[in-house]
Amino acid sequence: MPTFKEKQPKFHKHFSVTYPISTGQKLYSIFVTPMLVVILIVLAIKAFSLFPGVPQSIVYASVVRAFFYTFFRLLIAYVFAVIIAIPLALLADSSPIAEKFLLPAFDIIESVPVLAFFPLIIAIFIKYGSFELAAIFILFLAMLWNIVFSLIGGLKVIPSDIKAAAKIFGLKRFSYFWKMTLPSSVPYLVTGSLLAWAQGWNLIIVAEVLHTYIPGGNPSSDLFGIGSMLVNSAASSEQSLFIVAIVTMVVGIGIFNFFVWQKLLHYAERFKFE
Repeated sequence: MPTFKEKQPKFHKHFSVTYPISTGQKLYSIFVTPMLVVILIVLAIKAFSLFPGVPQSIVYASVVRAFFYTFFRLLIAYVFAVIIAIPLALLADSSPIAEKFLLPAFDIIESVPVLAFFPLIIAIFIKYGSFELAAIFILFLAMLWNIVFSLIGGLKVIPSDIKAAAKIFGLKRFSYFWKMTLPSSVPYLVTGSLLAWAQGWNLIIVAEVLHTYIPGGNPSSDLFGIGSMLVNSAASSEQSLFIVAIVTMVVGIGIFNFFVWQKLLHYAERFKFE
């Protein structure tokens, strides 16, 4: 009597992680993604042609330079957010008493809109003449709590039998953190980082356009970056520059998400408890 095997889903191996990939996903990767890239390039070329008498290379170089200024502000803020978030999450998970007091405190602080702090932050940093630090600090605040709460959630899902096994094998303090806590938190660190990075992009326009928070300020007080370029080009009705800037930002974010976050998400799958 013939036997029938159930059709198994196709799998794709990536970064030593096996995950299902459907025909629709393949078609999307093969056709849709390149089509979107081509459309963005066409829009960028068309926008360049709207700059009479200005070499396209100069316009492109200025916009790309602004994007990288913004990117490195976000990167610095993200690094500090990770450095602070890890000990905060570990402290909140260290004991039931710490969790009882710290989680509500974290929740209250996270619920306060970040922009509520911004005028005060600007006033403090104006005194020291460092607008860069003001922008990085507000981005840091926006990113921090996404990572903290993701890590706390990750620490809660470590199975109790795994924790007991770690104690049986004599893992204590740093060894426990390095061999148990840190690896098990990787998926949640990556997820929280992805959310934090998106939150940073959402606030980058506010963080770079400082003249609205400075008494008697003008656009010359703004930080050079893709966010301030978008705002100032829109305010001065420079539609061509606005189009070039927003296309550059979308392409840059898409490339970074594809080559960094997507690969990190697949890589983090190996650290999940089944």
